[in-house]
Amino acid sequence: MRSFSFILSLLFLTSVSAQEIQMSETASLEQIYGEVQEAEELLPMNELGIEFGYALYEATITAEEENPVLMVENVRDYAAVYVDGKLQGWMTEEKKAIPLRVLAGKHTLQLYAENIGRITYGPEILDNSKGLFGSITLSDTEIGNWRMIPLAVRDCAVGELTFAPQTDGGRPCFYKGTFTVEIPADTYLDVSGWGMGEVWVNGHYAGSYWEQNAQQSIQLPAETLQKGANSLTVFELKSNGKRTMRLSDKAIFN
Repeated sequence: MRSFSFILSLLFLTSVSAQEIQMSETASLEQIYGEVQEAEELLPMNELGIEFGYALYEATITAEEENPVLMVENVRDYAAVYVDGKLQGWMTEEKKAIPLRVLAGKHTLQLYAENIGRITYGPEILDNSKGLFGSITLSDTEIGNWRMIPLAVRDCAVGELTFAPQTDGGRPCFYKGTFTVEIPADTYLDVSGWGMGEVWVNGHYAGSYWEQNAQQSIQLPAETLQKGANSLTVFELKSNGKRTMRLSDKAIFN
């Protein structure tokens, strides 16, 4: 009996845990866009009908000089900053200013904000707005004419998304890959090297990840896996160029 269990464990280690998963297909985030709202000023997530998750704030900006500084009054809780489809960096409540690596001229600014969680106690509960709101400036000049779009990432039916062979567009999007399981067993998905996002296995939500968290893996219980081909779908907010994930027989920590 012990030798049989040992053989099963070897099969698991060789057929599952060592696998590198190629995320070879992508699906555009536009497929899950909610109703677009337009306003002169930024609106917090609750005014966009969003209780949790993500929102896109988009505007046309004019840089009067190279490398202008973008500054936001309120960032709750996190925002990835893109200009003309290229990642510039990120903003938080502790990091509200960022220089943009652009030339003088007109550009498209896209801020992908995430509400990580709501405060449920303490004095801060009186100001529990999420997303981006208040003043936002580029080199001390106010930015207006905003398009704001709810992104129901976590609630979307990933099985209904249209995927195509991967193109390196640079923007946040969904990635898809497949891996094979001979014997379903508890395992971990190693997300180290990725930025921030969400994971689904066989169409079922598996969890979220963030490069700043201590744990860099998501547990995949045996019941979420199936014998044969399994699908892995990932939403990546920071689009940092990583295109593979790996299975592991143990949790991964920084």
